[in-house]
Amino acid sequence: MNSSGKKPLAREVSIYGTGSCVPDRVLTNEDLERMVDTSDEWIVTRTGIKERRIVAPEQAASDLAEVAGRRAMEAAGIEPKDLSAIIVCTVTGD
Repeated sequence: MNSSGKKPLAREVSIYGTGSCVPDRVLTNEDLERMVDTSDEWIVTRTGIKERRIVAPEQAASDLAEVAGRRAMEAAGIEPKDLSAIIVCTVTGD
């Protein structure tokens, strides 16, 4: 029940497509071995990480989100006008 004492209207939600986008630049554990006193084995054992992606100085999370969104629409065969909402999740803001 909501504050007016009425049941809220149920809304239908559907996921028609998903998309992703990662930066081109890759920083591997081997790269880190050349920079600091560490090893691939040490990093993987403790974190499971083998490589990470690094954005270009002019890139923001929203730039990657735009590409991912366009890929999701393409995968779903829809256009922006067909959407009522876009949900973006990130731990890295602009």
